[in-house]
Amino acid sequence: MTLDNTVKLDLSAYLRRIGYSGDLQPTSTVLDALHLAHATHIPYENLDVILKRPIRLDLESLQAKLVHVGRGGYCYEQNGLFAAVLRKVGFSVTPLAARVRYRSTQTLPRTHMILLVQAGGKSFLADVGFGSAGLILPVPFDIGFEARQFAWSYRIVAEGSLWLLQMLQDVSWLDLYTFSLDPQEQADYEMANYYVSTHPASRFVHTLTVQKITQNERHTLRDREYSVDRGASVTTRQLNGDDDLAALLTQTFGLRLPEGFDLSKKGAPTFPLEPIALADR
Repeated sequence: MTLDNTVKLDLSAYLRRIGYSGDLQPTSTVLDALHLAHATHIPYENLDVILKRPIRLDLESLQAKLVHVGRGGYCYEQNGLFAAVLRKVGFSVTPLAARVRYRSTQTLPRTHMILLVQAGGKSFLADVGFGSAGLILPVPFDIGFEARQFAWSYRIVAEGSLWLLQMLQDVSWLDLYTFSLDPQEQADYEMANYYVSTHPASRFVHTLTVQKITQNERHTLRDREYSVDRGASVTTRQLNGDDDLAALLTQTFGLRLPEGFDLSKKGAPTFPLEPIALADR
């Protein structure tokens, strides 16, 4: 099953976007390097959803937005593009769907896209689209193995017939999402993407979310609340008006703001002071 036609992929432009100039053989070392470069260069964001613009998942649209225009995106965009890149390099990739548990006490639909990648005779969970709590590097599919990634640790454990990705928080393991190994088709993501980007019960429709990962820090913006997680400590502050918001988006997150996202204009998008607790991540 293929998500898209990788013949159209502008690999050179993608590699410039993520600042990668290393080897391009389908090995676990290259998988780590590409995953790290993507996760630390292309921010997670939902500006188009807030602007009520459609999220398109075809490869041409993904490249135009995330590579050529200097924007970010959420899981379907990030992992959709990454899957095309990995296939172009020569990796075997199986797209999967996950049910998010992070920051939720409800049972949510399977609205998160992840990737199972084969490299060097081993299986890895790859995910460059989960935002600030997400993976920096792929996680080996070794059940219970603690994968240390700079200041953060992850592991995959069995849960009945499913698998569960967890992140170490202080001294306990925090559930991020559950998933099966059932391959997903592009149509599955198109339907889930429509729900996430348009349904009134989706948090993405109501909450501005922008996140960026570095090797040492995790930057998160939710509406007017900005936080930085450094592993051992988290700092949080409320933004001081539209100028502060615009500067944060362009300078800290490195985003090129979409056309029409002018906070000085009458009728420009506004965001509540507190996130709305709804039924999606």
